[in-house]
Amino acid sequence: MAVSTEQLGGQPESRYLISDLCELLETYLEPEQVREVYRAYLFAAEAHEGQHRLTGEPYIYHPIAAARILAEMHMDADSIVAAILHDVIEDTPTAKAQVATEFGSEVAELVDGVSKLTQIRFESQAEAQAENFRKMMLAMVKDIRVILVKLADRLHNMRTLGVMRPEKRRRIARETLEIYAPIANRLGMNQVRLELEDLGFTALYPLRSRVLRESVRRARGNRKEILSKIETAIKRRLRQEEVEGRVLSREKHLYSLYQKMRGRGLSFSEVLDVYAFRIIVDKVDTCYRALGVVHNLYKPVPGRFKDYIAIPKANGYQSLHTVLFGPYGVPIEVQIRTEEMDQVAEAGIAAHWLYKSGEDSANSAQVRARNWLRGLLEMQRSAGNSLEFLENVKIDLFPDEVYVFTPRGDIMELPRGATAVDFAYAVHTDVGNSCIAAKIDRRLAPLRTPLVNGQTVEIITAPGAHPNPAWLAFVVTGKARAGIRHHLKHLQGAEAVELGRRLLNKALVTLGSSLEQLPADRMEGFLRAHQLDGEGPLLSDIGLGNRMPLLVARELLGLGASEGAPAEPGAGRLARPLAIKGTEGMVVSFARCCRPIPGDPIVGFVSTGRGIVIHVENCKNVADFRNRPEKWVDVEWEPEVEGEFPAEIRVEVANRRGVLATVATAIAEAGSNIENVSIEERDGMNTSILFTINVQGRIHLARVMRRIRRISVVHRISRQRS
Repeated sequence: MAVSTEQLGGQPESRYLISDLCELLETYLEPEQVREVYRAYLFAAEAHEGQHRLTGEPYIYHPIAAARILAEMHMDADSIVAAILHDVIEDTPTAKAQVATEFGSEVAELVDGVSKLTQIRFESQAEAQAENFRKMMLAMVKDIRVILVKLADRLHNMRTLGVMRPEKRRRIARETLEIYAPIANRLGMNQVRLELEDLGFTALYPLRSRVLRESVRRARGNRKEILSKIETAIKRRLRQEEVEGRVLSREKHLYSLYQKMRGRGLSFSEVLDVYAFRIIVDKVDTCYRALGVVHNLYKPVPGRFKDYIAIPKANGYQSLHTVLFGPYGVPIEVQIRTEEMDQVAEAGIAAHWLYKSGEDSANSAQVRARNWLRGLLEMQRSAGNSLEFLENVKIDLFPDEVYVFTPRGDIMELPRGATAVDFAYAVHTDVGNSCIAAKIDRRLAPLRTPLVNGQTVEIITAPGAHPNPAWLAFVVTGKARAGIRHHLKHLQGAEAVELGRRLLNKALVTLGSSLEQLPADRMEGFLRAHQLDGEGPLLSDIGLGNRMPLLVARELLGLGASEGAPAEPGAGRLARPLAIKGTEGMVVSFARCCRPIPGDPIVGFVSTGRGIVIHVENCKNVADFRNRPEKWVDVEWEPEVEGEFPAEIRVEVANRRGVLATVATAIAEAGSNIENVSIEERDGMNTSILFTINVQGRIHLARVMRRIRRISVVHRISRQRS
C-alpha cells in the first residue's frame, strides 16, 4: 500500500530538509539551478518565519516536502522553485510583483496560479471553492505545471491530514476524491492518483478503510503461493518463446477495491479473487508477441481484451489488457506494455519532463492534457458562473471511454454513455448548437442514442437550428452541457427583451403613449435613476417579470408612480390584452396544472425570473393569485397560433386485448402525436388510460376526441383539468 501508518496518523512522513532536497536535485539539475532552488528556500523561510503547521513543525517544512514530491518526478527547476514559494503570496505579505522581481515572471505566474483568492468575500464555501478552482484551471491552461505544483501541495497535505478537525478533514478528503484524484488520473499520474485516493478514503471513511485494510492483510498470506506459481509459469513460457520482459504481480489499492465492491455489489472475496500481473517489455512489437504467449498459456476470456496501444486512453495511457482463465478456476488480469508506456502510465504528463512551449517536445500524455485544457477553456467561457464550471469539470473528470469514428476515420474519445449530441459538441460547439439529426453506422438514429465502441457517427446540421432544452436530460459531457446552457441563456435573454418590449409598449398605449412617441430623455433619465446599463436590461427585467410594465410606463410618463410604490389593484392589467403566439420561447410558459391550448379562455401571471405563466381562466390554481392583482396580465390567443400544445385526455375503455393500440392508432389518424401514456386498471372489466397528446388547439382536440369516441370499446372520454 502507498499509505504508511505514520501518514494515516497525521504525523509527517519525514522532515525533509533543504539539504536532502538539494542532494536529490543534484542528480539531474545543473548546479546553478540547484543554487536557485536554495535561494528560493531562503526567501520562503524568511517569508514564513514564525508560522507553524498544525503538526507543530515550522511551516517551511511543507513547501520543501511539496518540492521533494516534484523532484522525485524529475520536474524542472522553475517547478521546484514555485513549489517552495507556493504559499508566500497567499499566506504572507509577499506580493506577486516581488516574486517576479526575485525569480522571474514565469515562477510568479506559477505561484499565483496555485494561490487562493483570499481578498474576495464569497457567499458560501462552495462558491469560494468553485471560484478558486476556476482560477487555478485558467492558470493551468497557460502553464500546465500549475496543476503539478498543486497536486504536490495537496498530496503532502493529505499525508498530514490527521491533525485536522474531523469536519475539515472530511471536507478536504471529499474534495480530494471528487476533484484532485480525478485530475491526477486525467493527466495520467497514476502513482499520485492512487495515493490521493487511498489517503482520501482513509480520512473520509476511517472505519471502512481499517476493516478493508485488515481483510487485505489477512488474505495476502493465502494468495502468495498462487501468485508465485502463476508468475513463474508466465516467466517460463516467455523464456521458451524468447520474449524478454519483466513480470510483476500487482496488488489492488484500497479505494479501488472499495469502489468495485460498492459499484458492482460484490463481496470482498469476489473482488479479491482476481490475480493481476503486469508484463513490461522493450518495444511495441514485443507487446503483441507477449500477448500471444499468455493467450497460449491460459485461455483468454472472450470480450475482455482491450488494445489501448492502438487507441490510447484520453490521458495518454497505453497498454494491452486481457483477462485469462487461470488455474484454480480464478481469472487472471494481465497488462502488457513497454518501459516507456509504464513510465507514462505512472507519471503521466510528468514523465520525461522537459518543459518547452512547443508541442513536439511533449509526450502523448502532455499533448492530450493540453487538448483537454483547451476544452476546459471553452467550457469556462460558456459557463454562467464558477459553480456551473466546477460541475461541468466534475462531469468531465470521470470518463470511462468510448471510442467512435468520424466519417473521415478520425477517432473521438467520449465518456461511457455519451450520445450523438455529446459527439456533436466534441467535434465543435457550433456543430452541437446546430445539429438536427445523426447517422450512426450510416443509419439515421435519434440524437439521444448512447454510442458504443467502434461506431461511425455523422452529424447532420441545419443553419437555423438551435439546442433543445430537453438535451440536458441525456447529455453526459461537460462541454455539451455548458454549450447547451450557454446558448439557452442567450436565447432566453433575447426572448425576454422582445417580450418586455411588447409588454411595455402595451402599458404605454394604455396610458395614451407608445415607445415610438416616448421622448429619448425620459428613457435616459429612467435608466440613470435605476442604474441600468441601457434599454436591454430594462426590457429583459420586464419580460422576466422582475418589473411591472404598467408601473414602469407610469414613471416613464412622469405620472407619479415610482417602481417601489404600492401597486394599485389591477396594476398589471393592460387596456388591450397581450396576444400570445406560442412562439415566444422560454419567457412565456404554459401551466402544467391546466395545460391551456389555443381556444381556451386564458389569463397570464407574471412570475419573477420566468416571465409570464399562462393558465386557463377557471384553473383552481388561479385562486392563489386573486389577492395579487398586480401580477395579472390580460392575455389572449393570436388568431393564427403556431405550434402544438400538450393536452391531457382520459379514456375509459373495456379491458380487451389490443385496446391501447386501437386508441393510439385513432389518435395518430386524427393528426396528433402521443407524448405520454399511463394506465390505471379500474377493475377486471374496465381500464382508464390517461394520454398526453399534442394538439394545435381546441378544434383539433375536439376532432381527436370525436375520432376516439367512435371506437366501440370506448365507454367515456374527457379532457383532464387541474
